[in-house]
Amino acid sequence: MNRLIALSILFLGSMQLWGQALDTEDPSSPPAVTYTDIHDFVETDGCCTLYPSMLAQGEDGNIYGATTSGGVGYGNIFMIPPSGTFTNLYNFSANGLYPQGGISLGTDGNFYGATYQGGTGHAGTLFQITASGTEKALYNFTNTTDGAYPRVPPVQAGDGNYYGTTANGTVAVLYQLTGSGTFKVMVTLAAQSYSPLLLATDGNLYGTTLLGGTFGKGTIFKYSPGATTVTTLFNFQNEFSPTGPLIQGVDGKLYGTASTGGTGDGGAIFHITTGGTYKVIYNFSTTGATDGRYPYGGVVQGSDNKLYGVASTGGANSVGTLFNVSTSGSSFQVLYNFATATGSTPYSALLLHTNGTIYGITYTGGAHGYGCIYSVKASLKAFVKPLNKVSAKVGSSFGLLGQGFNTATGVTIGAGTATPTIKSDTYMTAKPVAGATTAQVIVDEPSGNLSTPLTFNITPTISSFSPASGPVGTVVVITGQSLTGATKVKFGGIAATSFTINSNTQVTATVPTGAVTGKIKVTTAGGTATSSTNFTVQ
Repeated sequence: MNRLIALSILFLGSMQLWGQALDTEDPSSPPAVTYTDIHDFVETDGCCTLYPSMLAQGEDGNIYGATTSGGVGYGNIFMIPPSGTFTNLYNFSANGLYPQGGISLGTDGNFYGATYQGGTGHAGTLFQITASGTEKALYNFTNTTDGAYPRVPPVQAGDGNYYGTTANGTVAVLYQLTGSGTFKVMVTLAAQSYSPLLLATDGNLYGTTLLGGTFGKGTIFKYSPGATTVTTLFNFQNEFSPTGPLIQGVDGKLYGTASTGGTGDGGAIFHITTGGTYKVIYNFSTTGATDGRYPYGGVVQGSDNKLYGVASTGGANSVGTLFNVSTSGSSFQVLYNFATATGSTPYSALLLHTNGTIYGITYTGGAHGYGCIYSVKASLKAFVKPLNKVSAKVGSSFGLLGQGFNTATGVTIGAGTATPTIKSDTYMTAKPVAGATTAQVIVDEPSGNLSTPLTFNITPTISSFSPASGPVGTVVVITGQSLTGATKVKFGGIAATSFTINSNTQVTATVPTGAVTGKIKVTTAGGTATSSTNFTVQ
Protein backbone atom coordinates (compact mmCIF):
# COMPACT_ATOMS: atom_id res chain seq x y z
CA MET A 1 0.00 0.00 0.00
CA ASN A 2 1.21 3.49 -0.77
CA ARG A 3 2.71 4.92 2.45
CA LEU A 4 0.87 8.24 2.18
CA ILE A 5 -2.45 6.45 1.76
CA ALA A 6 -1.62 4.22 4.72
CA LEU A 7 -0.83 7.20 6.92
CA SER A 8 -4.10 8.86 5.91
CA ILE A 9 -6.04 5.73 6.85
CA LEU A 10 -4.27 5.58 10.21
CA PHE A 11 -5.05 9.23 10.89
CA LEU A 12 -8.72 8.87 10.00
CA GLY A 13 -8.93 5.73 12.11
CA SER A 14 -7.47 7.53 15.10
CA MET A 15 -9.95 10.37 14.78
CA GLN A 16 -12.76 7.83 15.05
CA LEU A 17 -11.47 6.88 18.49
CA TRP A 18 -12.48 10.26 19.87
CA GLY A 19 -15.83 10.89 18.16
CA GLN A 20 -19.05 12.58 19.20
CA ALA A 21 -21.23 9.48 19.67
CA LEU A 22 -22.97 10.20 22.95
CA ASP A 23 -23.64 13.86 22.23
CA THR A 24 -26.45 12.75 19.94
CA GLU A 25 -27.88 9.78 21.84
CA ASP A 26 -31.10 9.72 23.84
CA PRO A 27 -30.31 11.23 27.27
CA SER A 28 -33.06 9.08 28.81
CA SER A 29 -31.04 5.93 27.99
CA PRO A 30 -27.72 6.14 29.84
CA PRO A 31 -25.03 3.72 28.63
CA ALA A 32 -24.45 0.60 30.71
CA VAL A 33 -21.50 0.81 33.09
CA THR A 34 -19.84 -1.80 35.26
CA TYR A 35 -18.86 -0.60 38.73
CA THR A 36 -16.47 -2.77 40.74
CA ASP A 37 -15.25 -2.31 44.29
CA ILE A 38 -11.70 -3.57 43.78
CA HIS A 39 -10.28 -2.92 47.25
CA ASP A 40 -11.81 -2.11 50.64
CA PHE A 41 -9.54 -0.17 52.99
CA VAL A 42 -9.15 -1.63 56.50
CA GLU A 43 -7.53 1.48 58.07
CA THR A 44 -4.15 -0.26 58.55
CA ASP A 45 -3.67 -0.10 54.77
CA GLY A 46 -5.01 3.46 54.51
CA CYS A 47 -8.27 5.34 54.80
CA CYS A 48 -10.13 8.65 54.55
CA THR A 49 -9.04 10.04 51.19
CA LEU A 50 -10.04 13.66 50.74
CA TYR A 51 -9.94 15.81 47.62
CA PRO A 52 -8.21 15.74 45.26
CA SER A 53 -6.38 12.43 46.09
CA MET A 54 -5.00 12.11 42.57
CA LEU A 55 -4.25 8.64 41.28
CA ALA A 56 -1.38 8.13 38.84
CA GLN A 57 -0.76 5.52 36.17
CA GLY A 58 2.79 4.21 36.38
CA GLU A 59 5.11 3.23 33.56
CA ASP A 60 4.26 -0.37 34.48
CA GLY A 61 0.56 0.24 33.87
CA ASN A 62 -0.29 -0.12 37.56
CA ILE A 63 -2.24 2.47 39.55
CA TYR A 64 -0.55 4.40 42.35
CA GLY A 65 -2.11 6.66 44.94
CA ALA A 66 -2.09 7.99 48.48
CA THR A 67 -4.46 7.90 51.43
CA THR A 68 -4.89 10.94 53.65
CA SER A 69 -4.58 8.97 56.89
CA GLY A 70 -4.45 5.40 58.11
CA GLY A 71 -1.84 2.88 57.20
CA VAL A 72 0.83 2.19 59.79
CA GLY A 73 1.27 5.87 60.54
CA TYR A 74 -0.28 8.99 59.02
CA GLY A 75 -1.28 8.08 55.49
CA ASN A 76 0.42 5.89 52.94
CA ILE A 77 1.35 5.31 49.30
CA PHE A 78 -0.14 2.26 47.63
CA MET A 79 -0.09 0.37 44.34
CA ILE A 80 -2.88 -1.60 42.75
CA PRO A 81 -2.81 -3.14 39.26
CA PRO A 82 -5.91 -2.99 37.07
CA SER A 83 -6.62 -6.56 38.18
CA GLY A 84 -6.98 -5.36 41.77
CA THR A 85 -4.28 -6.84 44.09
CA PHE A 86 -3.47 -4.08 46.60
CA THR A 87 0.07 -3.39 47.91
CA ASN A 88 0.90 -0.89 50.65
CA LEU A 89 4.23 0.63 49.53
CA TYR A 90 5.08 3.22 52.17
CA ASN A 91 3.72 4.56 55.49
CA PHE A 92 4.31 8.19 56.47
CA SER A 93 5.58 9.14 59.90
CA ALA A 94 8.83 11.09 60.32
CA ASN A 95 9.05 12.36 56.73
CA GLY A 96 5.68 14.09 56.70
CA LEU A 97 2.05 13.48 57.58
CA TYR A 98 -1.18 13.19 55.59
CA PRO A 99 -0.45 13.07 51.82
CA GLN A 100 -3.89 14.43 50.97
CA GLY A 101 -3.42 15.34 47.31
CA GLY A 102 -2.23 12.06 45.85
CA ILE A 103 0.81 11.73 43.57
CA SER A 104 1.98 12.50 40.03
CA LEU A 105 4.34 10.60 37.74
CA GLY A 106 7.64 12.07 36.55
CA THR A 107 9.55 11.31 33.37
CA ASP A 108 12.17 9.58 35.51
CA GLY A 109 9.58 6.91 36.38
CA ASN A 110 9.31 8.09 39.99
CA PHE A 111 6.30 9.63 41.68
CA TYR A 112 6.10 13.02 43.37
CA GLY A 113 3.79 14.27 46.08
CA ALA A 114 3.23 16.47 49.10
CA THR A 115 2.28 15.90 52.70
CA TYR A 116 -0.08 18.39 54.27
CA GLN A 117 1.69 18.43 57.63
CA GLY A 118 4.82 17.12 59.35
CA GLY A 119 8.42 17.34 58.26
CA THR A 120 11.23 19.20 60.01
CA GLY A 121 9.33 22.50 59.77
CA HIS A 122 6.00 20.94 60.83
CA ALA A 123 4.38 22.61 57.82
CA GLY A 124 4.41 19.85 55.21
CA THR A 125 6.89 18.28 52.82
CA LEU A 126 7.53 17.46 49.19
CA PHE A 127 8.67 13.93 48.46
CA GLN A 128 9.74 11.49 45.76
CA ILE A 129 8.87 7.81 45.86
CA THR A 130 9.86 4.99 43.54
CA ALA A 131 7.47 2.39 42.13
CA SER A 132 8.93 -0.10 44.62
CA GLY A 133 8.26 2.18 47.60
CA THR A 134 11.58 3.89 48.36
CA GLU A 135 10.68 7.36 49.67
CA LYS A 136 12.89 10.46 49.72
CA ALA A 137 12.04 13.79 51.33
CA LEU A 138 12.89 16.60 48.89
CA TYR A 139 11.81 19.70 50.79
CA ASN A 140 10.46 20.68 54.21
CA PHE A 141 8.20 23.75 54.39
CA THR A 142 8.80 26.27 57.14
CA ASN A 143 5.56 28.31 57.12
CA THR A 144 7.40 31.55 56.39
CA THR A 145 7.91 32.94 52.89
CA ASP A 146 7.93 29.46 51.30
CA GLY A 147 4.26 28.72 51.92
CA ALA A 148 2.98 25.82 53.98
CA TYR A 149 0.57 22.88 54.16
CA PRO A 150 0.59 21.80 50.49
CA ARG A 151 -2.52 19.83 49.59
CA VAL A 152 -1.58 18.82 46.03
CA PRO A 153 1.35 17.05 44.37
CA PRO A 154 3.75 18.99 42.15
CA VAL A 155 3.31 18.44 38.40
CA GLN A 156 6.14 18.24 35.88
CA ALA A 157 6.20 20.85 33.10
CA GLY A 158 7.89 20.78 29.70
CA ASP A 159 11.10 22.30 31.12
CA GLY A 160 11.59 19.19 33.26
CA ASN A 161 10.95 20.97 36.55
CA TYR A 162 8.03 20.32 38.90
CA TYR A 163 5.55 23.02 39.88
CA GLY A 164 3.00 23.11 42.65
CA THR A 165 1.08 25.32 45.04
CA THR A 166 0.58 25.59 48.78
CA ALA A 167 -2.69 25.73 50.65
CA ASN A 168 -2.39 27.66 53.90
CA GLY A 169 0.09 29.19 56.27
CA THR A 170 1.60 32.67 56.35
CA VAL A 171 1.50 32.95 52.56
CA ALA A 172 0.30 30.81 49.62
CA VAL A 173 2.82 30.34 46.82
CA LEU A 174 3.44 28.70 43.46
CA TYR A 175 6.83 26.99 43.64
CA GLN A 176 9.34 25.27 41.38
CA LEU A 177 11.05 22.02 42.39
CA THR A 178 13.86 20.32 40.49
CA GLY A 179 14.08 16.54 40.40
CA SER A 180 17.01 16.71 42.81
CA GLY A 181 15.03 18.78 45.31
CA THR A 182 16.06 22.40 44.71
CA PHE A 183 13.08 24.49 45.81
CA LYS A 184 12.24 28.04 44.70
CA VAL A 185 9.21 30.26 45.25
CA MET A 186 8.13 31.61 41.86
CA VAL A 187 4.92 33.52 42.63
CA THR A 188 3.01 34.62 45.71
CA LEU A 189 -0.64 33.67 45.14
CA ALA A 190 -3.66 35.68 46.23
CA ALA A 191 -5.04 32.64 48.07
CA GLN A 192 -4.47 28.95 48.70
CA SER A 193 -4.87 26.31 46.01
CA TYR A 194 -6.42 22.87 46.50
CA SER A 195 -6.21 21.69 42.88
CA PRO A 196 -3.14 20.36 41.02
CA LEU A 197 -1.73 22.32 38.09
CA LEU A 198 -2.52 21.26 34.52
CA LEU A 199 0.10 21.17 31.74
CA ALA A 200 -1.81 22.26 28.61
CA THR A 201 -0.83 21.81 24.96
CA ASP A 202 0.36 25.42 24.77
CA GLY A 203 3.08 24.57 27.31
CA ASN A 204 1.53 26.70 30.06
CA LEU A 205 0.33 25.52 33.46
CA TYR A 206 -3.24 26.26 34.54
CA GLY A 207 -4.69 26.14 38.03
CA THR A 208 -7.22 27.51 40.46
CA THR A 209 -7.22 29.19 43.83
CA LEU A 210 -9.84 28.26 46.39
CA LEU A 211 -10.42 31.84 47.48
CA GLY A 212 -9.19 35.29 46.48
CA GLY A 213 -9.84 37.20 43.30
CA THR A 214 -12.27 40.04 42.67
CA PHE A 215 -15.13 38.44 44.59
CA GLY A 216 -13.11 36.43 47.11
CA LYS A 217 -14.45 33.13 45.75
CA GLY A 218 -11.45 31.85 43.85
CA THR A 219 -9.75 32.27 40.49
CA ILE A 220 -8.53 30.40 37.42
CA PHE A 221 -4.99 31.37 36.44
CA LYS A 222 -2.35 30.72 33.78
CA TYR A 223 1.34 30.34 34.52
CA SER A 224 4.29 30.07 32.12
CA PRO A 225 6.95 27.73 33.59
CA GLY A 226 9.84 29.74 34.97
CA ALA A 227 7.92 33.04 35.13
CA THR A 228 7.51 35.19 38.24
CA THR A 229 3.88 36.20 37.66
CA VAL A 230 0.56 34.51 36.94
CA THR A 231 -2.26 35.73 34.70
CA THR A 232 -5.74 35.62 36.19
CA LEU A 233 -8.15 34.31 33.55
CA PHE A 234 -11.36 34.30 35.59
CA ASN A 235 -12.72 35.36 38.96
CA PHE A 236 -15.37 33.07 40.41
CA GLN A 237 -18.52 34.79 41.64
CA ASN A 238 -21.60 32.57 41.47
CA GLU A 239 -19.80 29.23 41.54
CA PHE A 240 -16.91 28.75 43.95
CA SER A 241 -14.58 26.37 45.79
CA PRO A 242 -12.79 24.81 42.78
CA THR A 243 -11.06 21.86 44.45
CA GLY A 244 -10.67 19.38 41.60
CA PRO A 245 -8.03 19.44 38.86
CA LEU A 246 -8.60 21.06 35.49
CA ILE A 247 -8.36 18.95 32.33
CA GLN A 248 -7.92 19.96 28.70
CA GLY A 249 -10.59 18.66 26.35
CA VAL A 250 -10.13 17.56 22.76
CA ASP A 251 -11.63 20.91 21.75
CA GLY A 252 -8.76 22.73 23.52
CA LYS A 253 -10.95 24.12 26.29
CA LEU A 254 -10.23 23.55 29.96
CA TYR A 255 -12.91 21.77 32.01
CA GLY A 256 -13.38 21.66 35.75
CA THR A 257 -15.82 21.72 38.64
CA ALA A 258 -16.76 24.16 41.36
CA SER A 259 -17.69 22.14 44.42
CA THR A 260 -20.32 24.58 45.67
CA GLY A 261 -22.44 27.49 44.47
CA GLY A 262 -24.08 27.80 41.08
CA THR A 263 -27.75 28.38 40.36
CA GLY A 264 -28.75 25.30 42.38
CA ASP A 265 -26.14 25.88 45.10
CA GLY A 266 -24.84 22.32 44.63
CA GLY A 267 -21.77 23.08 42.55
CA ALA A 268 -21.22 23.30 38.81
CA ILE A 269 -19.26 22.02 35.82
CA PHE A 270 -17.59 24.68 33.68
CA HIS A 271 -15.25 25.21 30.79
CA ILE A 272 -12.89 28.05 30.01
CA THR A 273 -10.75 28.78 26.98
CA THR A 274 -7.05 29.44 27.39
CA GLY A 275 -7.91 33.02 26.52
CA GLY A 276 -10.32 33.33 29.46
CA THR A 277 -13.83 32.85 28.01
CA TYR A 278 -15.78 31.07 30.77
CA LYS A 279 -19.09 29.21 30.72
CA VAL A 280 -21.02 27.01 33.13
CA ILE A 281 -22.32 23.93 31.32
CA TYR A 282 -24.17 22.23 34.20
CA ASN A 283 -25.47 23.22 37.65
CA PHE A 284 -26.12 20.76 40.48
CA SER A 285 -28.95 21.43 42.89
CA THR A 286 -29.29 20.91 46.63
CA THR A 287 -33.04 20.40 46.11
CA GLY A 288 -33.83 16.74 45.47
CA ALA A 289 -30.31 16.16 44.19
CA THR A 290 -31.10 13.01 42.24
CA ASP A 291 -28.15 13.95 40.01
CA GLY A 292 -25.86 14.40 43.00
CA ARG A 293 -24.28 17.52 44.47
CA TYR A 294 -20.89 18.93 45.48
CA PRO A 295 -18.55 17.63 42.72
CA TYR A 296 -15.17 17.96 44.45
CA GLY A 297 -13.07 15.89 42.08
CA GLY A 298 -13.21 17.51 38.63
CA VAL A 299 -13.89 15.49 35.48
CA VAL A 300 -12.14 13.31 32.88
CA GLN A 301 -12.98 13.00 29.18
CA GLY A 302 -13.59 9.66 27.52
CA SER A 303 -13.26 8.52 23.92
CA ASP A 304 -16.95 9.40 23.43
CA ASN A 305 -16.04 13.04 24.22
CA LYS A 306 -18.29 12.94 27.28
CA LEU A 307 -17.05 14.32 30.59
CA TYR A 308 -17.14 11.82 33.47
CA GLY A 309 -17.17 12.84 37.11
CA VAL A 310 -18.49 12.12 40.59
CA ALA A 311 -20.67 14.07 43.00
CA SER A 312 -19.85 13.48 46.65
CA THR A 313 -23.44 13.36 47.97
CA GLY A 314 -26.97 13.09 46.64
CA GLY A 315 -28.25 10.52 44.20
CA ALA A 316 -30.61 7.63 44.87
CA ASN A 317 -28.74 6.58 48.03
CA SER A 318 -27.69 10.09 49.16
CA VAL A 319 -24.00 9.11 49.14
CA GLY A 320 -22.92 10.29 45.69
CA THR A 321 -23.25 9.68 41.97
CA LEU A 322 -21.12 8.89 38.94
CA PHE A 323 -22.25 10.91 35.94
CA ASN A 324 -21.39 11.92 32.42
CA VAL A 325 -22.25 15.11 30.62
CA SER A 326 -21.73 16.37 27.09
CA THR A 327 -19.27 19.22 26.64
CA SER A 328 -22.18 21.49 25.74
CA GLY A 329 -24.06 20.47 28.88
CA SER A 330 -27.13 19.50 26.87
CA SER A 331 -27.00 15.84 27.92
CA PHE A 332 -26.46 14.84 31.57
CA GLN A 333 -26.79 11.26 32.79
CA VAL A 334 -26.41 9.56 36.17
CA LEU A 335 -24.53 6.35 35.40
CA TYR A 336 -24.20 4.93 38.90
CA ASN A 337 -25.47 5.69 42.39
CA PHE A 338 -22.88 4.99 45.06
CA ALA A 339 -23.94 2.75 47.95
CA THR A 340 -22.50 2.44 51.43
CA ALA A 341 -21.73 -1.28 51.12
CA THR A 342 -19.52 -0.83 48.04
CA GLY A 343 -18.08 2.64 48.62
CA SER A 344 -19.64 6.03 49.35
CA THR A 345 -18.87 9.76 49.39
CA PRO A 346 -16.43 9.99 46.45
CA TYR A 347 -14.23 13.07 46.92
CA SER A 348 -11.17 12.08 44.91
CA ALA A 349 -10.31 12.98 41.33
CA LEU A 350 -10.89 10.25 38.76
CA LEU A 351 -8.10 8.57 36.79
CA LEU A 352 -8.88 7.57 33.21
CA HIS A 353 -6.40 4.77 32.60
CA THR A 354 -5.07 4.33 29.07
CA ASN A 355 -6.93 0.99 28.98
CA GLY A 356 -10.18 3.00 28.93
CA THR A 357 -11.23 2.14 32.50
CA ILE A 358 -11.98 4.84 35.09
CA TYR A 359 -10.58 4.48 38.62
CA GLY A 360 -11.36 6.39 41.81
CA ILE A 361 -11.44 6.30 45.62
CA THR A 362 -14.34 6.79 48.02
CA TYR A 363 -14.02 8.54 51.37
CA THR A 364 -16.30 6.16 53.29
CA GLY A 365 -18.19 2.92 52.85
CA GLY A 366 -16.99 -0.42 51.61
CA ALA A 367 -16.79 -3.58 53.65
CA HIS A 368 -15.05 -1.90 56.60
CA GLY A 369 -16.36 1.65 56.36
CA TYR A 370 -13.00 3.24 55.50
CA GLY A 371 -13.65 3.72 51.79
CA CYS A 372 -12.58 1.75 48.77
CA ILE A 373 -10.79 1.86 45.43
CA TYR A 374 -13.19 1.25 42.57
CA SER A 375 -13.18 0.85 38.81
CA VAL A 376 -15.80 1.81 36.24
CA LYS A 377 -16.02 0.30 32.77
CA ALA A 378 -18.10 2.50 30.47
CA SER A 379 -17.18 1.10 27.04
CA LEU A 380 -14.51 3.75 26.56
CA LYS A 381 -11.73 3.03 24.10
CA ALA A 382 -8.08 2.54 25.00
CA PHE A 383 -5.57 5.25 24.08
CA VAL A 384 -1.96 6.38 24.58
CA LYS A 385 -0.77 9.38 26.56
CA PRO A 386 2.46 11.44 26.38
CA LEU A 387 4.26 11.61 29.71
CA ASN A 388 4.56 15.24 30.84
CA LYS A 389 5.36 16.48 27.35
CA VAL A 390 3.22 18.43 24.91
CA SER A 391 5.94 19.02 22.31
CA ALA A 392 9.22 17.69 20.98
CA LYS A 393 11.74 18.58 18.31
CA VAL A 394 12.85 16.20 15.59
CA GLY A 395 15.47 13.95 17.15
CA SER A 396 14.39 14.40 20.79
CA SER A 397 12.52 11.71 22.73
CA PHE A 398 9.31 11.76 24.74
CA GLY A 399 7.56 9.04 26.74
CA LEU A 400 4.24 7.35 26.02
CA LEU A 401 2.01 5.46 28.45
CA GLY A 402 -0.31 2.84 27.05
CA GLN A 403 -0.61 -0.89 26.49
CA GLY A 404 0.18 -3.52 23.86
CA PHE A 405 3.53 -1.92 23.05
CA ASN A 406 5.35 -5.24 22.82
CA THR A 407 3.55 -5.91 19.54
CA ALA A 408 3.59 -2.33 18.24
CA THR A 409 4.85 -1.97 14.69
CA GLY A 410 5.47 1.78 14.55
CA VAL A 411 4.57 5.29 15.64
CA THR A 412 3.22 8.00 13.36
CA ILE A 413 2.88 11.73 14.02
CA GLY A 414 0.96 13.59 11.34
CA ALA A 415 2.67 13.26 7.97
CA GLY A 416 5.73 11.55 9.45
CA THR A 417 6.89 8.99 11.94
CA ALA A 418 8.73 8.62 15.22
CA THR A 419 11.30 5.98 16.12
CA PRO A 420 9.99 3.93 19.07
CA THR A 421 12.04 2.37 21.84
CA ILE A 422 9.93 -0.23 23.64
CA LYS A 423 10.67 -0.23 27.36
CA SER A 424 7.79 -2.53 28.34
CA ASP A 425 4.32 -3.48 27.19
CA THR A 426 3.00 -0.32 28.90
CA TYR A 427 5.74 2.25 28.33
CA MET A 428 7.82 3.40 25.35
CA THR A 429 9.79 6.41 24.22
CA ALA A 430 9.39 7.89 20.75
CA LYS A 431 11.77 10.12 18.79
CA PRO A 432 10.18 12.18 15.95
CA VAL A 433 12.04 11.95 12.65
CA ALA A 434 12.19 14.50 9.84
CA GLY A 435 8.74 14.92 8.32
CA ALA A 436 6.74 14.51 11.53
CA THR A 437 4.10 17.23 11.94
CA THR A 438 1.88 18.49 14.75
CA ALA A 439 -0.98 15.97 15.09
CA GLN A 440 -2.20 13.12 17.24
CA VAL A 441 0.43 10.50 18.05
CA ILE A 442 -0.63 7.09 16.74
CA VAL A 443 0.85 3.80 17.92
CA ASP A 444 0.34 1.11 15.28
CA GLU A 445 -0.72 -2.18 16.87
CA PRO A 446 -2.05 -5.37 15.27
CA SER A 447 -5.06 -5.42 17.62
CA GLY A 448 -5.98 -1.84 16.70
CA ASN A 449 -4.12 1.43 16.52
CA LEU A 450 -4.11 3.67 19.59
CA SER A 451 -3.95 7.47 19.50
CA THR A 452 -3.46 10.37 21.88
CA PRO A 453 -6.68 12.31 22.55
CA LEU A 454 -4.89 15.65 22.07
CA THR A 455 -2.49 16.74 19.35
CA PHE A 456 1.24 16.63 20.05
CA ASN A 457 3.34 19.58 18.95
CA ILE A 458 6.38 19.07 16.72
CA THR A 459 8.46 22.15 17.50
CA PRO A 460 10.24 23.76 14.51
CA THR A 461 13.97 24.53 14.54
CA ILE A 462 16.22 26.91 12.58
CA SER A 463 19.69 25.60 11.80
CA SER A 464 20.91 28.39 9.49
CA PHE A 465 19.90 31.26 7.19
CA SER A 466 21.49 32.98 4.21
CA PRO A 467 22.51 35.70 3.62
CA ALA A 468 23.49 36.77 7.14
CA SER A 469 22.74 40.46 6.45
CA GLY A 470 21.05 42.74 3.96
CA PRO A 471 18.71 45.71 3.52
CA VAL A 472 14.91 45.75 3.53
CA GLY A 473 13.71 43.67 0.59
CA THR A 474 16.45 41.06 0.86
CA VAL A 475 15.25 37.50 0.21
CA VAL A 476 16.51 35.23 3.00
CA VAL A 477 16.60 31.43 2.80
CA ILE A 478 15.88 29.92 6.23
CA THR A 479 16.85 26.28 6.77
CA GLY A 480 15.70 24.02 9.60
CA GLN A 481 13.25 21.27 10.53
CA SER A 482 9.46 21.03 10.81
CA LEU A 483 8.86 24.31 8.94
CA THR A 484 5.82 23.01 7.04
CA GLY A 485 2.74 25.02 7.94
CA ALA A 486 4.65 28.15 8.95
CA THR A 487 2.20 30.94 9.76
CA LYS A 488 4.60 33.75 10.60
CA VAL A 489 8.21 34.82 9.99
CA LYS A 490 9.75 37.71 11.94
CA PHE A 491 13.00 39.67 11.56
CA GLY A 492 13.97 41.38 14.82
CA GLY A 493 10.34 41.20 15.97
CA ILE A 494 8.86 42.62 12.74
CA ALA A 495 6.65 40.27 10.73
CA ALA A 496 7.60 39.56 7.13
CA THR A 497 4.76 40.45 4.77
CA SER A 498 5.96 37.91 2.25
CA PHE A 499 7.33 34.40 2.76
CA THR A 500 7.15 31.04 0.97
CA ILE A 501 7.24 27.54 2.47
CA ASN A 502 9.52 25.68 0.10
CA SER A 503 9.59 22.41 2.03
CA ASN A 504 9.59 20.93 5.50
CA THR A 505 13.21 22.11 5.84
CA GLN A 506 13.16 25.48 4.07
CA VAL A 507 11.31 28.79 4.15
CA THR A 508 12.13 31.82 1.98
CA ALA A 509 11.21 35.23 3.44
CA THR A 510 11.64 38.86 2.44
CA VAL A 511 13.05 41.33 4.99
CA PRO A 512 10.12 43.69 5.76
CA THR A 513 10.02 47.45 6.07
CA GLY A 514 10.80 48.44 9.66
CA ALA A 515 12.88 45.35 10.36
CA VAL A 516 15.76 45.77 12.78
CA THR A 517 18.80 43.67 13.51
CA GLY A 518 17.79 40.68 15.60
CA LYS A 519 16.84 37.02 15.69
CA ILE A 520 14.75 35.40 12.96
CA LYS A 521 11.67 33.57 14.21
CA VAL A 522 9.46 31.10 12.36
CA THR A 523 6.10 30.14 13.91
CA THR A 524 4.13 26.98 13.07
CA ALA A 525 1.25 25.13 14.72
CA GLY A 526 3.89 23.29 16.76
CA GLY A 527 5.59 26.36 18.22
CA THR A 528 8.19 28.99 17.37
CA ALA A 529 11.77 28.43 16.20
CA THR A 530 14.37 31.12 16.93
CA SER A 531 17.70 31.48 15.16
CA SER A 532 20.83 31.27 17.29
CA THR A 533 22.36 34.35 15.66
CA ASN A 534 21.08 37.74 14.53
CA PHE A 535 20.19 38.78 11.01
CA THR A 536 21.82 42.16 10.44
CA VAL A 537 19.64 44.77 8.73
CA GLN A 538 21.86 47.13 6.74
